[in-house]
Amino acid sequence: MKVSVIIPTYNERDNLEELLYRIEEALKDRDYEVLIVDDDSPDRTWELAQKLSEKYPVRAIRRTSEKGLSSAVIRGFKEASGDVFVVMDADLQHPPEKIPELLEKIEKGADIAIGSRYVPGGKVENWYWYRRLISKGAILIGRLALPKIRDVKDPVSGFFALRREVVENAQLNPIGFKILMEILIKGDYKRVEEVPFTFGLRKAGESKLSGKTMVKYLKHVYRLMRWEGELDRLIKFTLVGLSGVLVNEGFLYGFVRFLGWDKILANIPATELAILNNFTWNDIWTFKDVRRKSLPRRLFNFHIAALTGAVVQWIIYAGLVYIGLNYLVANLIGIIVSFIVRFLFNRHVTWG
Repeated sequence: MKVSVIIPTYNERDNLEELLYRIEEALKDRDYEVLIVDDDSPDRTWELAQKLSEKYPVRAIRRTSEKGLSSAVIRGFKEASGDVFVVMDADLQHPPEKIPELLEKIEKGADIAIGSRYVPGGKVENWYWYRRLISKGAILIGRLALPKIRDVKDPVSGFFALRREVVENAQLNPIGFKILMEILIKGDYKRVEEVPFTFGLRKAGESKLSGKTMVKYLKHVYRLMRWEGELDRLIKFTLVGLSGVLVNEGFLYGFVRFLGWDKILANIPATELAILNNFTWNDIWTFKDVRRKSLPRRLFNFHIAALTGAVVQWIIYAGLVYIGLNYLVANLIGIIVSFIVRFLFNRHVTWG
């Protein structure tokens, strides 16, 4: 089993020699190659990689017209000759000594093996609190927005191994920010394993985290939601919800106007009929392709989602009014948050 280690670089010259030495120590008993895919670094990282090819099985790919981590990794996939690809950064925050553990998972049947900071045994060293918050927030957003990856603890890791077949025919988008998330959504695989590792301090160079990076990530999640059909599902859920408003209002009017029912009590059956309307349309339209639980279970969970959404809406409304926000604005914010909560609950629990 030949291993291709793919390393996208930009201004990583100071880390390169130590990185290649440690990879050699980790893989010296294996058939392997290293591909340095460099975005024409001003510090001439690519030039040092070419020089070090006299000592290590490394090949430098200098890109002058393309930029970006994901497109560099995809270029590496195309150029690699291995049966298994390992993707990692050059800044030594991904320890080469963990590569054999990733490969062992592949050899035991995994299609993708992820170096994970968030499984037992994994950790992040010396991050400020806001970096931890951003990282975990990004993962939470991805796992909620993309149910296919909800069981992966670190879907934004930049350190992973995979079989060539996983990406051989995948339509990977080179402008995607987190390439692993792209692979998890679009790749051909059945089994994912995670290997704990300690995400250490950068040895040299500068971190590439910025406000633009975070915006790119959110855009990437949005693109993957469209690819997976989750955005269409959200639109359908919205339309069904609007139909429920009409059902609720229509029956409430009919119960009071024509049957003479009490205006307060009449709202109870009107609300229940709206819930049944929404459940029916969501079951046969919005979530028809992901029905796994029994019908009674789905109906019960849908009622729980409605109740949870109502409680969330009231809490937010009451809290915002208490701190002085206009009651109509507070109610609107409560409705929006309640809608998101109900959608996520139904996507992951009722029809998950």
